[in-house]
Amino acid sequence: MCGIAGFHDSRQSRSGEQVIAAMTDTLIHRGPDDGGAWQDREAGIALGSRRLAIIDLSEAGHQPMTSACGGYVIAYNGEIYNASELRTELERAGKHFRGYSDTEVILEGCALWGVEETARRIIGMFAFALWDKGEKRLFVVRDRLGIKPLYWSFENGLLLFGSELKALHAHPDFSPAIDRNAVASYLRHTYVPAPHTIYEQVHKLEPGRILVHDAETGPRTKVYWSLDDVVREGSSSPFEGSEEEAVERLDGLLRDAVSRRMVSDVPLGAFLSGGIDSSSVVALMQAQSNAPVRTYSIGYEQEGFNEAHDAAAVAAHLGTDHTELYATADDARAVIPRLPEIYDEPFADSSQIPTCLVSALTKRHVTVALSGDGGDELFGGYTRYFTADRHGWALFHSPAPVRKAAACLFAGVPPKAWDAASGLMPESRRPAHFGEQLHKLGKALGGGEDAFYRALVSHWDAPDSLVEGAEEYRTVAWDDGLSARMPDFVSRMQYLDTATYLPDDILTKVDRASMAVSLEVRVPLLDHRVVEFAWTLPRAMKVRDGEGKRVLRQLLRRYVPDDLVKRRKMGFAVPVGDWLRGPLKDWAEDLLAPDALKRHGLVKPEPVMRAWREHLKGGGVRPLQLWSVLMLQAWCDAHHS
Repeated sequence: MCGIAGFHDSRQSRSGEQVIAAMTDTLIHRGPDDGGAWQDREAGIALGSRRLAIIDLSEAGHQPMTSACGGYVIAYNGEIYNASELRTELERAGKHFRGYSDTEVILEGCALWGVEETARRIIGMFAFALWDKGEKRLFVVRDRLGIKPLYWSFENGLLLFGSELKALHAHPDFSPAIDRNAVASYLRHTYVPAPHTIYEQVHKLEPGRILVHDAETGPRTKVYWSLDDVVREGSSSPFEGSEEEAVERLDGLLRDAVSRRMVSDVPLGAFLSGGIDSSSVVALMQAQSNAPVRTYSIGYEQEGFNEAHDAAAVAAHLGTDHTELYATADDARAVIPRLPEIYDEPFADSSQIPTCLVSALTKRHVTVALSGDGGDELFGGYTRYFTADRHGWALFHSPAPVRKAAACLFAGVPPKAWDAASGLMPESRRPAHFGEQLHKLGKALGGGEDAFYRALVSHWDAPDSLVEGAEEYRTVAWDDGLSARMPDFVSRMQYLDTATYLPDDILTKVDRASMAVSLEVRVPLLDHRVVEFAWTLPRAMKVRDGEGKRVLRQLLRRYVPDDLVKRRKMGFAVPVGDWLRGPLKDWAEDLLAPDALKRHGLVKPEPVMRAWREHLKGGGVRPLQLWSVLMLQAWCDAHHS
């Protein structure tokens, strides 16, 4: 695992040695064990790397690395889980290896098979840059699901790239301007959706893409793996076996995915929340380990947010070596000042706080951790999926007066009252944050299926009105043709979440929080073979009778008792609303003061102050609306004060 950075300057206007060193130095947290740089001044190319040594701790894994033939140079971030098989193929083809790092396997693969074919053969998470000396061409590649990040910009003949935006900032010719349209998009989503970033002329390389650049043609991107193709192929060739056969197939795929991700030359553990996803991963780890797996979880004193009891019960049954941390508002206060530096651009998924805390806890004991990210998107774990599955017809096709009355009811009762009413439901079927979900549903009922989805994933409903002169960027969720290509609404929501929310929020959150403390996190549920299989399953094997993740639950029942499987979904949330009214109130008021908002000039003060006053009174404002503005303000203070 590493951080990479580099540039190609067709103007050859600067010496690269000091510049590339400065760029890679910003990424030392991603790779504290080793660093290196390579440049060709005549070609205007420089590559840099910071290394967190996981496989082959020797000097043979040093980067940037030059191929045996001398024609290619690579800087690489990630882990390749089928490196041994690829190495065997390459050796049979006559390639000779100096060490056993997966970096060398990718490099020699590109030399023999080409960049695109090598990317297709890889099982893993990665972002790498490869310079072809003969063609004087740069290739920058990102993994299929977007587990590892890659940013790039091109202006006035200068192409810059890096694992994080801070690496681009270190180049003396990088002078970004804040993109007001991106600010509006951020306020809707709590992240800036790809391919955009908070800056004009700076982009995220999207998952499954290759950026190809040379001095004559400039940068262009091409797709080597497409989620659209996976969905289409899964629909045209669906799994036709029984549910038990599907569980058996999934068990085999996940066992292999987990086993591959347990290979490490340094200590390894796992995040365990007690939910279906992380419990499944840990169960499969423990089933293939001769010693207790080290597991880590985080809890809160507020029971509505606390999953630590569930995690402890799963750990006790499986026999793991379990460690937990109870987080307080003081812990949050200690992390918050670092968030703008960790995330580089505004990012406001409040579960970034516990993710940072559990990453720091885990890093005290291990260098690699497995997580259960991706299960909700692949197997139907979000509440909106079961709502649409069970009540979709009534929600979207009942007479307009009925829908209007329901909308008034849902939105008219305070969220706290709905939360109290949910206590009458069986705990296993009780949705987390029930009141907030019903308020969102009330706002969405009049607009049809796609409007319902957009309302549920929106925080500020009309962000253009908050940012003067902005027009937010539309994601694929606004694609009018999507419903025709993907008529099943639950599947369409899963697709949208996998294409947008998963890489831009969930995986971004985990990557930055973990790499900030030099912890590598691996995500076996996002092995592309598991992803491709999941999209062949009929909806009833994922979402049925108001419950999600059906096949994954059945798999977990093979390893833990039924009472540890039948638990309500809680999510990795924090009591940010209570904290903002209590111990974080003074901090929030300083950032939300009219003068502070006017100083940065991005968000209009009046609607924000109105929302803040309503929140302090215990009103229906969703806390993440305010959290998104607070994180924007904190980021501006840190980077553009």
